[in-house]
Amino acid sequence: MEFRGSHILSVDQFDRGDVERVFEVARKMLPFTQRKRVTRILEGAVLGNIFFEPSTRTRISFGSAFNLLGGNVRDTTSEESLSLAKGENLHDTASVLSGYCDVLVMRHSEAGAVAEFSSQSRVPVINGGDGANEHPSQALLDLFTLDQEMRDKSKRVDGMRIAIVGDLRFGRAVRSLCGLLSVFDSLDVRLASPAQLTLPETLKEKLISQGHTVHEFDSLEPALASCDVVYMTRIQTERFATAKEADLYRGRLRLNRKIYEAWCDPETIIMHPLPRDSRRKARELDEDLNPNPNLAIFRQTDNGLAVRMALFALVLDVADKFEENAKAVPWYRA
Repeated sequence: MEFRGSHILSVDQFDRGDVERVFEVARKMLPFTQRKRVTRILEGAVLGNIFFEPSTRTRISFGSAFNLLGGNVRDTTSEESLSLAKGENLHDTASVLSGYCDVLVMRHSEAGAVAEFSSQSRVPVINGGDGANEHPSQALLDLFTLDQEMRDKSKRVDGMRIAIVGDLRFGRAVRSLCGLLSVFDSLDVRLASPAQLTLPETLKEKLISQGHTVHEFDSLEPALASCDVVYMTRIQTERFATAKEADLYRGRLRLNRKIYEAWCDPETIIMHPLPRDSRRKARELDEDLNPNPNLAIFRQTDNGLAVRMALFALVLDVADKFEENAKAVPWYRA
């Protein structure tokens, strides 16, 4: 993949070498995310953060990542704040905004809308999530976290056993993660979901065609046995016709301390793309696991900064230059 000037729209763009290149740059970004060093390599550059769906981690971490590289951020958080509310189409909006910004991140409720937008943009566009379709930067940060966590346990992503649990039909983080997992080797993938919310056949077939083993379960516990990682997801309420329909599945598959200790190995890593649904009838990842040192969900969010900094550095072609003006942060205290 030629990163310079490219849109980042789908995990299908990435091969193993591309993923490793992102990880290489992301690891170099960690001292900057930890406020040990500072760089102004993107000073004068402008990011347009265009989010038409609610977001905490993706929107703010993309903005923070750009700021940490020295750039400026302009946020838009609803269609009503743009001329789309007056009838302007995505074609014209992209043409205009790409004249104001050097890179754009977009989230939209409709699958394919970000790709449509990017086709008229004069600057790189990064997909921040398009409906139930994809979320490529989430998959990259999830795999970067997996790589870091497995290294800490003297293991590798290749050959790991991973249980992926919850709404596998509508969860765009899951769909992108499964797509990107296919570039690794010899995985044992356990898919646990209600029968109506299984992973699309195309993604299962892609994993199998790449030599991975795929098992499906309609309950949680059997999927957990001897796994290295359990990746929990919430029911994607916003993708159902009604909240009442989503309620049929909410709370069916729950991981808590009792289940973890009974079924998981002591070093099993716990992940979740967040937000987790902490309401009483949901709680797919219970707060009683918060003290568990294998709970990696907040290390995941921290890693989002490094991965998103890496993506900006790669598409704007400064990945090999940001050290030139880097320096220590004078107020940092270990």
